[in-house]
Order: sequence, then C-alpha cells, then structure tokens
Amino acid sequence: MQVIQYIVNLGPSVMIPLIIFIVGLIFGNGIGKSLRSGISIGIGFVGIDLVVSLLTNNLGKAAEAMAKNFHLGLEVIDIGWPGTSPMAWASNMGLIAIPVAIGVNLIMLVTKMTKVVNVDIWNIWHMAFTGAIVQIATGNYILGIIAIAIHAAIAYKLGDIYKPVTDNFFELEGISVPHGTSAYMGVFAKPIDDLIDRIPVINKITLNSKTIETKFGVLGQPSIIGAFLGVVIGLLARFSIAKSLQLGIQMAAVMVLMPVVVKFIMEGLIPISQSAKKVMDKRFKGSNFTIGMDPALLLGNSDVIAAGLLFVPITLLIAIIVPGNKVLPFGDLATIGFFIAIATGVHHGNIFRVLISGSCIMFITIWISNQMWTLQDKLGRATHLLAAGKKVSSLDQAGSPITYLLTKGFTLEMSIGFFVILILFVSAFIYTYVSYKKDRLYKVDSKKNS
Repeated sequence: MQVIQYIVNLGPSVMIPLIIFIVGLIFGNGIGKSLRSGISIGIGFVGIDLVVSLLTNNLGKAAEAMAKNFHLGLEVIDIGWPGTSPMAWASNMGLIAIPVAIGVNLIMLVTKMTKVVNVDIWNIWHMAFTGAIVQIATGNYILGIIAIAIHAAIAYKLGDIYKPVTDNFFELEGISVPHGTSAYMGVFAKPIDDLIDRIPVINKITLNSKTIETKFGVLGQPSIIGAFLGVVIGLLARFSIAKSLQLGIQMAAVMVLMPVVVKFIMEGLIPISQSAKKVMDKRFKGSNFTIGMDPALLLGNSDVIAAGLLFVPITLLIAIIVPGNKVLPFGDLATIGFFIAIATGVHHGNIFRVLISGSCIMFITIWISNQMWTLQDKLGRATHLLAAGKKVSSLDQAGSPITYLLTKGFTLEMSIGFFVILILFVSAFIYTYVSYKKDRLYKVDSKKNS
C-alpha cells in the first residue's frame, strides 16, 4: 500500500507515463520506444496542467466575480475536482480503490464484458470518492468497496459505449474515455440528439467551428472565437476593459494551446495502442481492445473548448433556477468542458445542440451536488482537508448520478428526487447503449454486404 501511495502522490503527469512505460514493455515495444512514449505523454499532461491552470487562475477569477456581481446568495462553494480529488485519495477508500478498480477491469476483460484496458489510474479517484461517500453515509466499509466496484464497472462499460464517438468524431481510434463527468453525463446527450432530429426547423440548425469559420472567415477561427468569448466573460464579470482584453487573449491561447499539448499525448499513445492491438489480436482474435485514458484528451477539440467557455455564465444562471439550490458553481467552472465533452462528440460538434443537452446536464449536476454537499462536507472534515466553518460541494463527482444513486440506494433514502434521477439516468444509459450498439452492427453488416 505504501508503494501505491507513493505512486499516487507523484500525480498524473508522472503516474500515467510510468504506467505507459510498463505497458509498453509488456507489449514488446522495448525500453527506448516505451520510454519515449511515456515521456511524450508526461509532456502532454504537464502541458494540459499548464493550460488548465491558465483557465482556473484567470477564468476562475472571472467566474467568481460574476457570481458576486449577480448576488446569487449561494452559501455552499463548489471546490471543483482539484479540491475534491485529494479528499478521495486521503479517504479510507483512496488506496483500496486502485486494486478494486483494476480487479474489476481484469474480470470484465476476461469475461468479455468490456474491451477497455484502463491505464488511467489517476482518475480512479472518481470511484474512490463514490466509495468514500457511501462509507460516510452508511458507516459500512464493505459497502464502500462494493460502490467502488459498481462505479468502475459502469465506467468501463461507458468506454465501450462511446467508441463510435471517440473513434469517429475525436479521431482517437484504439483509445476510449471511460472516466469522469464526461462519460457518465454524456448518456443524456444521445436521447436529446435523437429528439432534436425529430423537430422540424430546429433539426437543421448547425453551429460548430467549421460552419462559423466558413460563414465568418478569419473571424470564425478558434483563436478569435476564444478571444471574443474571453472578452465577453470579462465584461460580464465587470472587469476593466484592459482586464477583459487580457482574459480574451488568455482564452485565445487556451483554444490554440490545448490541441497542441494533446498531440504530445497522442504521439505517445499511438505506438502503445498499436502494439497492444497486435498482441491482443493474436491472442484474442477480433477483440478490438481499447486503451482507457483521461477525458483531458477530448479538450483538444475546439468545439469542446468553445462550448465550455459558453457554459461559464450559463452554469451560473442554471444555479439560480435549480429549486432549493445552495451550491455556487466555482471550482469546476473553468473546466466545464469536461462535463460536455462527450456530449459535443455525440452532437458531432454542433454547439447549438450542446447548449441544449449541456443545460440539462448542468441542471442535473447542480441539483445532485446540492443533495450531496453535507456528505462531502463530512468527508472533508474526516480527511482533515476542510477548515471549520466552510461549506463545500463539487460539481465534479458530488454531482454524479452514480455517486448519488448508490449512496441513497444503500441508505434507503429514496425520495421522489431519487426515483426521478434513477429513471432519467438508467433510461438514458440504456438508450445510449442500444443506439450505439445498433449503429455498430449496422456498419458491420454494411461492410459485409459491400
């Protein structure tokens, strides 16, 4: 356990490259190629960390100012994933979550229940958080472990479900994204997308980076869109003209730099995924295994970043209208792209549709996080990471339907809200699973008949 704790403490920029190096050796890439892959991925994650810091340090301040300007009066602060993940790792479930999640992955691979080979150990913190909240709520350690296992199984299955999205839209062939808010909230996008397809006139509206650039020329380029949105957010935050312009340039930099740093990760992953595919195909014919990775890869898409910036003010407005809400969106606002990344892929980059499904996603997220804040508060105090007198929650993970349903299910606190979320999430999950399974079968049949 001390070895695991040491590796976790290294952080994702070292942990994941180390794992990739070992995976590369296992699949016969040799020391040189495996080392190059690991370092390339490490460079990518350092780059992502720098760009995300640019977002949180600058866009985060604008979001805080907007919240104060609107006098929202929300007393529970969203501390975001940077404040929540340390709680998960520091909890009683932190270290046990890694072997449990790996064990679930192995069992599902052997029984052919998933094709995701998860190497993203860092994001197991989401599963650890679910287990920790269940343990806090029930006082039962075993139920916490069971919650981790259930969350892990759902996550790996989500990686399988979204393969058409990650392959075709994000062009991440051989890679899956089973983790975090991107995956579990993405299930709401498919039924909404199909519903929009049936609405005349509305179904013809297309708004993405390509259509914007086609219509507006140079003014529609990602860097200019980022600059424009940054200036608008700055003005809404009542920043000075100078500060608003600075925020505009910083957001333009995010639009340009994020795809660049993601390329380093892809350069490291491609040889590993190719080697893994060759080895797996020899031993398990037609297996089509995928490498499970961080949703940060999806932020390399300009449509995801643009939609994420749009949702900074939109999320604050949604927080006002959610019945009985006390949670002030803050820590996760700067990285809201994680919440709607898969949805953007489901909608083929159509930002108009992302605004519709994303609004539903953020409404559900905020409502759930409002129900769960007292438990996260207890977790913060139990791990000695929360100062007395502070009230906190998080949109990322405390707003998760998986965490909410397992916690309320194990404690038998089944209100009307519980059944509404249960029906919505399970129905959306099944609908998305069946839809993409039919789509894959149709393509296989088409290839056979051609």
